[in-house]
Amino acid sequence: MIRWIVTDLDGTLVGRDLAMVPASRKALGRFLAAGGRVVFATGRMERSALPYYRELGLDGPAILYNGARTVDLGTGAVVRSRCLPADAWKALLDVFDGMPDGVFPVAFSGGLAHAVDDVPELREYARRDGIELLDPGSWAALPADEVTKCMLIGGPLPQVHVAGTATVLSEATYLEILPQGVSKGAALRALAEAEGVALSEIAAVGDNPNDLDMIEAAGLGVAVGDGHPAVRAVADAVVSACSDGAVADVVELALSRFST
Repeated sequence: MIRWIVTDLDGTLVGRDLAMVPASRKALGRFLAAGGRVVFATGRMERSALPYYRELGLDGPAILYNGARTVDLGTGAVVRSRCLPADAWKALLDVFDGMPDGVFPVAFSGGLAHAVDDVPELREYARRDGIELLDPGSWAALPADEVTKCMLIGGPLPQVHVAGTATVLSEATYLEILPQGVSKGAALRALAEAEGVALSEIAAVGDNPNDLDMIEAAGLGVAVGDGHPAVRAVADAVVSACSDGAVADVVELALSRFST
């Protein structure tokens, strides 16, 4: 039996219009009514994921910041949290000073998003995610041991090699810099173990490389039909494009292939 469906948001459940694809939203409602649990696994922060969480009437934890934080969005309780090592953050300040033209950093700390550049690329990112970017005055003003993750937005994106960190593409123009060992898959494994749910009872669906290890961890790993080729290559199943109801397909697949 599939007890959980774990879904990415952007490009998977949420379309380019920033709304949940109606067919997918309706199908998840059926899954919830049947007693299943829906868990978000997203690069978004709390404020950005919360409207979708409320729209579905969810309760319980959501995997946020690409796995760096797991938060019960209903209560605000932080279930699990990882931050960049202080030395890594200090090294990243040097990286930020050498950013190529057209690439701009964002840093997340204490549930808030920060940027020192006021440029169209970052304003569009903030609009898309429904968040506010706060100017800390200087990057050094953020507590060195309380940075959840960083992003580089724009292009062409540079390669970043800083000890104690890992990088992953969440969009073609979004490079995420995470604490080493942090991923959606690691967060999913920890959450499933804490709640006594076997990974074989979980279906996970996504579209971009930041979803790879989550899809590989789940008993039923599913790729969105118009997702990244690397994701489609490792998935147990490939479903429709996001706008055609990818997550609705996952619900049907879970119910048809796994019976109680």
